[in-house]
Amino acid sequence: MPARANERIVVFDGVCHLCSGWVRFVLRHDVRGRLRFAPLQSPTGRELLVRNGVDPADAQTFLLVDGDTVYTRSDAALEIVKDLGAWRWLGVFGILPRELRDWVYSSIARNRYRWFGRRETCFVPTAQQRARFIDLPGRSK
Repeated sequence: MPARANERIVVFDGVCHLCSGWVRFVLRHDVRGRLRFAPLQSPTGRELLVRNGVDPADAQTFLLVDGDTVYTRSDAALEIVKDLGAWRWLGVFGILPRELRDWVYSSIARNRYRWFGRRETCFVPTAQQRARFIDLPGRSK
């Protein structure tokens, strides 16, 4: 399922407190409303991970799917901040070498459950946010 024109899909870990917090932050600051979300626990999330060489059972990254272009790790985060209005300044971290950015990202990803916790169930968006999510119970794609 490729993203539609001007649609960017974020595949995230819906049971990770850090990841869910990041999604809530992005939802508040995505001023154009271009980003849509699919938990990696959903059929679409799993499909996108597998298609892009990421094991859904041990996903140590989230994806940003932008049409035919896929971003992972720190590149995905830097691409996402481009849609965050006043928070676009975070893109300045793109001047750091990718190896360093990805090392920091991977260190956090490996320890995210231990440091930030894990939910028993997947992140549940508010009624206003539901249209931005793919594969929610009671919704079709």
